[in-house]
Amino acid sequence: MTDPTGLEQARTKMTQAGVAPAAIDTFTRFYHLLESGETGLIRETDIDPLVDIPNRAELTISDDDAAAALAKTAMLKLNGGLGTSMGMDKAKSLLPVREAPDGGEILTFLDIIVGQVRAARQATGARLPLLFMNSFRTREDSLAALERYTDIAVDGLPVDFLQNREPKLLASDLTPVTWEKDPDLEWCPPGHGDLYPALHASGVVVALLEAGFRYMCVSNSDNLGATPDATIAGWFAASGAPYAAELCRKTAADVKGGQIVVRKSDGRYVQRETAQTHPDDVAASLDATRHPFFHTNNLWFDLQALADELERTGGVLELPLIRNDKTVDPSDSSSPAVVQIESAMGAAVAVFEGATAIEVERSRFLPVKTTNDLLVLRSDVYTLTPDYLLEAQAPAPLVDLDKAHYKLIDGFTQRFAAGAPSLRDADSLTVRGDWTFGSGVRAEGKAALAGDGGTVPDGATVGADGF
Repeated sequence: MTDPTGLEQARTKMTQAGVAPAAIDTFTRFYHLLESGETGLIRETDIDPLVDIPNRAELTISDDDAAAALAKTAMLKLNGGLGTSMGMDKAKSLLPVREAPDGGEILTFLDIIVGQVRAARQATGARLPLLFMNSFRTREDSLAALERYTDIAVDGLPVDFLQNREPKLLASDLTPVTWEKDPDLEWCPPGHGDLYPALHASGVVVALLEAGFRYMCVSNSDNLGATPDATIAGWFAASGAPYAAELCRKTAADVKGGQIVVRKSDGRYVQRETAQTHPDDVAASLDATRHPFFHTNNLWFDLQALADELERTGGVLELPLIRNDKTVDPSDSSSPAVVQIESAMGAAVAVFEGATAIEVERSRFLPVKTTNDLLVLRSDVYTLTPDYLLEAQAPAPLVDLDKAHYKLIDGFTQRFAAGAPSLRDADSLTVRGDWTFGSGVRAEGKAALAGDGGTVPDGATVGADGF
């Protein structure tokens, strides 16, 4: 039996920390689901694959309609991630990514996002507000970094609002964990499904509507492909849908992430995350011939429909539970086992009647979840245009760096201090052992390094048999 006071303790802790009531109510709903043994699993036998959706490349939206829709659109970036999987302790969006288009300054994710929005404003005349949903751990650093951009705020709208937080629960009895070594680690973000109670608490949706905006595009701050797009805005406005998800066609490298499927019981679109996939269904979920698309986590909302739903529910949308089993200190596997209650914002596809989806080009999905992704993004596979768009110069190779040496950002940075190797001519780059790369290194074909490690000399070419 779970401790009957676990929920009371958690609610008290959240209240004392000033967490928004809608977030506490959302946590309470999920706690009851967790307590009852709910896993959130979506079985393959209960769904059909999603196979027939519009393709952005085939849309015929007039320039006038596209411009009119973008003029009523706001951009929202989810910026709560710390990059803990890469050993970071500040906002992942503050990681250096690439040299500025005019040379010199090294830009972060945040800098490039601002550049993309500024360029879109200049090209289209759209006001295009840019907002960030920060977490309690990313807000201070991110707002400090944004201070240099005095033109970002639009019509008195806020530049950011705060994601909620919730207590980690001891796996043994579902009571809030206490961790005196670092009390901050007693808390966790509630997953990006917290978007909805956070929007409700902040009043941002109503403020956008009052300022004359009707649509909102939401994406992760580590995905620099999710740029302002007038064509998609025009399509979404014409669709009349309350909600739309951007999907990409799968490749062999796409083994993680959510997918939209069709629930057999009522024909509604629902989202299935990796954590909601039963072990027996993993092979089917990854089969691109059965499930050809994956979710980019780029979403579009009709702000009026969103405002109505937030008002109706008090910000407590009926999203599926995602149970995430962790240790209280992610860097210490011997620390107590905890449960983090999470939800996915994309799961709201089942909440909004008439929700839809669109297939987009791979260029709209360039996330950085690992140092493997970061190396590709920093390499010559991409160029950064004067409009701050990342343009692929070659297909992105599959990079697999030895986790023992490259997983954490400090180790990665030390080993690539002379810059990323050229990857334009590589199909893949696999590194095993502790290798430090010199300047001007090129990878070709199925490039591989093995053994204990060493130094790859300046100007070397790495192939299937090393260099």
